[in-house]
Amino acid sequence: MSQALKIWKTFHKKPGGKYIFSRLLCIKIPYFSSISPLLETLAPYYCEVSMKKHAAVLNHLDTIHAIAICNLAELAAGTMTDASVPKTHSWILKGMQVEYLKKATTDLRAIATPAKLNVEWHEIAEYQVNVEVLDMAQETVCRALITMWVSPKKKKTNKRV
Repeated sequence: MSQALKIWKTFHKKPGGKYIFSRLLCIKIPYFSSISPLLETLAPYYCEVSMKKHAAVLNHLDTIHAIAICNLAELAAGTMTDASVPKTHSWILKGMQVEYLKKATTDLRAIATPAKLNVEWHEIAEYQVNVEVLDMAQETVCRALITMWVSPKKKKTNKRV
């Protein structure tokens, strides 16, 4: 079980636990703090993250700007991947295909799921994650296919002299 998933299981049912976990996540990865995300659900092969429509993420049309939506999608995909890959492996984002389907005029929710279930985690491989970003009317604002590069962690060698 990943460190993030362990911490999630400790906090998420406690009062303010989702908020605390989300802040800890943003301390670990400060880049995502710009969207003020709230992690709603985390499990292996599933992650849901929300964000409020607020001034820091708006464009000149008073809608949530494209990069903020990408950040939300990337955070959901990365957190889901982290909760899904075995502790023996590491991962990094490799690529992202994004379709913007309509203006984002409300708070948003991103749902990340694997593009393919029953993955064998033996060798270096690409791992694809589907992310759907929904508005408050449950309409899809954006779809992303995010590719992660997953590989076995290098074994640490004991360098005693």
